[in-house]
Amino acid sequence: QVQLVESGGGLVQPGGSLRLFCAASGSTFSINAIGWYRQAPGKQRELVAVISSGGRTNYANSVKGRFTVSKDNAKNTVDLQMNNLKPEDTAVYYCYLDAEFSSGSYRYTMDFWGQGTQVTVSS
Repeated sequence: QVQLVESGGGLVQPGGSLRLFCAASGSTFSINAIGWYRQAPGKQRELVAVISSGGRTNYANSVKGRFTVSKDNAKNTVDLQMNNLKPEDTAVYYCYLDAEFSSGSYRYTMDFWGQGTQVTVSS
C-alpha cells in the first residue's frame, strides 16, 4: 500500500500565495500521474492540477496561469504552487496518486488519496 502525506494548507488573504506539498511512501511503485484535487463545501471534488510520469500537465481552467504543479520522481513527491489566490479557491485540497505496481510480468494500477489539507482564502 501507499500513503500520501500532505502539508502546506492554511489561511491566506486574497492575492496571496501558498505552496502545498505531498509525499508518497510505502510499497514500491511507479507514478503514472500525481497531483491535486479539491472539494469545496457543498460541491463535488474537482481536478485542480495533475502531472503525468512524462511531465504532461493538466490544469483546471480556473487555476491556469495561477497554479503550478511539479513533481520529483526520485522522491515521489508533488507540490502545488498557488499564486494570486481567490476566495473561490477555498476548499480542502487532496493529493492524488495513480500508481503502477508490478509483480513479475503482471502489472496493475491503483489510485490513492491523501487525507486532505484545508486552504482558506479570506480577508
